[in-house]
Amino acid sequence: MKTYTLLLLPIFMYCFGAHAATTCSRANLTRCLDSACAINMSSNPAARCQYCGTASAGTPPTSKMRSVSAGASAKYNISDKDLKKAPTDPGQRYTWATKQCLTKVSGCTADDVSEVYDSLIEQSCKAAGVSAQMKTLQAAAAKTKSKSSCQSEIRACVIDDKRCMADFRNCESDANFDKFFSACGVENTGCDEYISEIRSELVSDRNAAIKNADTILSQIVTAYQNAREQRLKSIKAGCADNSDRDKCVETVCANNMPHKCSLDYPSEKSSALQLCAFYDTACATID
Repeated sequence: MKTYTLLLLPIFMYCFGAHAATTCSRANLTRCLDSACAINMSSNPAARCQYCGTASAGTPPTSKMRSVSAGASAKYNISDKDLKKAPTDPGQRYTWATKQCLTKVSGCTADDVSEVYDSLIEQSCKAAGVSAQMKTLQAAAAKTKSKSSCQSEIRACVIDDKRCMADFRNCESDANFDKFFSACGVENTGCDEYISEIRSELVSDRNAAIKNADTILSQIVTAYQNAREQRLKSIKAGCADNSDRDKCVETVCANNMPHKCSLDYPSEKSSALQLCAFYDTACATID
């Protein structure tokens, strides 16, 4: 049931990312999941299917509830107190239990949950006379997608390089934005409940990105303009007192004249002045 797992991944990434280097104990993972999904399993073989599989298996009995993992290490069990908060819908309960157990059992991922527990749920559903096919469980997962999951999936879809792009440059027009957003809404099922709110958030982000891009461009233009004005001001000052030409003469004398334009060699100073005469020409063209 890998597709079902993929639907859960955005919800659980934070639960197991820090434990990626730790080996997953699938036995402890099963104990943990059983504490939420296998209540009274010794007397009710359909428990896993009823609690965490499909509502088609019927409602599990509520009298004398006892987890199959009772008596095992409480470290990996979901407590009775927390179980009172568990959803009653099977799809939602499986999602909730997965989140709890990925926190309790280090090193495990959503794929481990799928590989360890999906087959157990399917066996339980057979015991209940229910065929827990993939499509049924996927539909349940789609109905239980969280708002945060929908936000991240649709946003990633909209700002893809083939659509709006991260800076929304391809969606400045409402027509383009609506086209891409509609396509992403269709691709990411189970988000109808939040679609309007997510659209408003993305429109706000788009408008801010476009406005900021214009502001940054204006700042760059202004910076170049200021730099040019400062440079022109400096050039005019150098022309007014011939300081730029004098610096040129000093450099030519120091680097190119054997006697450094000393008073005994006036011809060197004259040559340096001729080489730097372009400053006079340039200054004559400045307003």
